[in-house]
Amino acid sequence: MRNRESCHNKITYIIVLLLCVLHTPLTLQAKEASLPPHLIQTVSDQDIYEGLAALGLLKCETLTQQDPSQAYEMVKDCVVRVNMGNAYGSGLLWQFTSDAVIIATNAHVLAYWDDAAGFIHFPKGYFVSARVLGVSETYDVGFLMVDRETFDYETLAALRHVSADEMVYEKLTPGDVMFSVGAGIALGAPEYYEGTVEDTWQYIEDFENHMLYGHGYARSGMSGGGVFDGYGHLIGMITGGTQRNEIAAVPLPSLIEAWEEVMEKEGLCETGR
Repeated sequence: MRNRESCHNKITYIIVLLLCVLHTPLTLQAKEASLPPHLIQTVSDQDIYEGLAALGLLKCETLTQQDPSQAYEMVKDCVVRVNMGNAYGSGLLWQFTSDAVIIATNAHVLAYWDDAAGFIHFPKGYFVSARVLGVSETYDVGFLMVDRETFDYETLAALRHVSADEMVYEKLTPGDVMFSVGAGIALGAPEYYEGTVEDTWQYIEDFENHMLYGHGYARSGMSGGGVFDGYGHLIGMITGGTQRNEIAAVPLPSLIEAWEEVMEKEGLCETGR
């Protein structure tokens, strides 16, 4: 509980400082005694980044009118390639904390992961190392973390994590447009396939869980990638597919539960360690 409170207090402090700096430029220029001149120096690039992350300003934008092809262009950089020697899977930029970039993927992908040898390939062309943060005991979901120090602040500012809203998921109905995005065979070439939602909560025995079920396409290597609605909201994680163009995905509510489970198990709060 103290850990969560300290994280909350830290972000609140950072946001207050950030807002003070952004909204009082004339006061600083005038050098009025009411605002200590040293206040501007107390906000570092790291403080600003953490404040932006806490305010949700690093989340991928979504459309107001559905257009799968346009939405794909907005979300494609949220999907990364998880490389494990001769095998690979996909991952999602799930969340940015004060000290790490969090990547969500399938637990069955992480079964092949080795912290020493595995690496993440970002669509922008760079490779980074990562380590397993935790794996859900309930769902086929796990999380990797990339240390924030791996990136400079210019790179961090250009990254966007997926937009994950349970209220959007609750409004899905059979026949709604969806599309899947996963790592392609060639580096830096994600694969994109359109489909339709058939059932948002169908129990599938092979996965021993309720899944998002739909018509579409997914192939080997796309596991851990994203299923999005026509506006660009994340609605699930690609987990399996059939030759009859059926796909099964971990539903967004289950992804969120898996993240909360791992955070609790690892003693994390929403904004970092």
